[in-house]
Amino acid sequence: MSHKILIVDDEVTAVNNLAYVCEKEGYQVTTRTAGIEAIEVMNKEYFDVILTDLKMENVDGIAVLNAAKQLNSHVAVILITGHATLDSAVEAMKLGAFHYIAKPFRLDEVREVLRKAIEMVSLKNENQKLKEQLSNNQKSTSIITQDEGMKKLLEMARQIASANINVLITGDSGTGKELLAKYVHSCSSRSDQRFCAVNCGALQEDLLANELFGHEKGAYTGAYHSKKGIIESSSGGTLFLDEIAEMSLGMQVKLLRVIQEREIQRIGSTEATPVDIRLITATHRNLQEEVKQGRFRKDLYYRLNVVEMAIPPLSKRHGDVILLAFYFLQKYNHQMGKEIDDIDAAVIKILSNYDYPGNVRELENIIERAVTLSCRNKIMVTNLPPTLLTKQQPKAEIKQGVLLTLAERESSYIEYVLQKSGDNKTKAAKILGIDRVSLWRKLKNMGYN
Repeated sequence: MSHKILIVDDEVTAVNNLAYVCEKEGYQVTTRTAGIEAIEVMNKEYFDVILTDLKMENVDGIAVLNAAKQLNSHVAVILITGHATLDSAVEAMKLGAFHYIAKPFRLDEVREVLRKAIEMVSLKNENQKLKEQLSNNQKSTSIITQDEGMKKLLEMARQIASANINVLITGDSGTGKELLAKYVHSCSSRSDQRFCAVNCGALQEDLLANELFGHEKGAYTGAYHSKKGIIESSSGGTLFLDEIAEMSLGMQVKLLRVIQEREIQRIGSTEATPVDIRLITATHRNLQEEVKQGRFRKDLYYRLNVVEMAIPPLSKRHGDVILLAFYFLQKYNHQMGKEIDDIDAAVIKILSNYDYPGNVRELENIIERAVTLSCRNKIMVTNLPPTLLTKQQPKAEIKQGVLLTLAERESSYIEYVLQKSGDNKTKAAKILGIDRVSLWRKLKNMGYN
């Protein structure tokens, strides 16, 4: 669908020239020769970009700008004038103008500014769609995704939730295996009972046995009181055993007995206690290979793997990256009491191209860090970990790091200069070798207030 442009100028020749350029670029063009007419048509139609003269009788370009922003906060307003002054330029940028072009304008400059404006509007609209989708997802599920593979996985989870069968969740570290286990639990008839999680790789065999099975008073030195184990405490609910491949062969035998007999014995006890648990296990290892190597019992593997759910790595579902980034932005905004409402285009490009060896957990850490460091209303490149720019990217890479456009590199440097100048824009403009109007324009494009 072609983007819609509104051109407003009381000089008919200027309107015709601009309309010709916009139509040649494939845009859908509407023209008006008075500010009041422009405001009337804006109330009836949506426009992506508005090109308006600043000096017009009765209703000037500033009035058109204010009206446009009230009707559509995403619209890009470009002011064109033959009366370019520092004061009017700064005022326009403060009020939300996307760009400022002085007459006589060059047509190639108009084309380039239009291209950037459309890019900015498209990004804002896409981000808004992602935020709306994020809001809808949060109402229906705790797992944020728009990936078709993940949606099928969630549908499977809902289908098997009501059946009291064991589930094996596989996937790389950081993909969200425990979150999926909780989702299965929340969809089941056991959702009002306990969900207990144990990492089998975090405890030595004796400690793990004590945690799972509990003990009787006097079972060993220091056992001054009887203690229920996690399996017994989870009865009626769901037990999630993460990194099940790290469990020793001896412990595997004990777990197999629990599954077969539906009972446990506390350490130091001769009596069996019946238990009713839904068992969900997870691993980042290939359990079939572990069985072949003799490190995992075949009979236990088949007991655990009634249904296998394989979570794809984040590198295989890049469509979720930005959706998750906004989710984590919202999460840490709330936790830190900040009001960061956007992610810069350069950051989105870097995040989209990164391979995420640490999966969703790594993305969350990146956004948490960015929110912590950001002092603006959007996440910028300078808020990202320096190592992120030097790691290999799957879609855009060079030996030294990620490929960015000249404009994206420029934004990073402007931020650096602002930090070094103590946010003094006059001093920063002097260091950069540009006037204040140009700096205002660049900062506005970068999302600064």
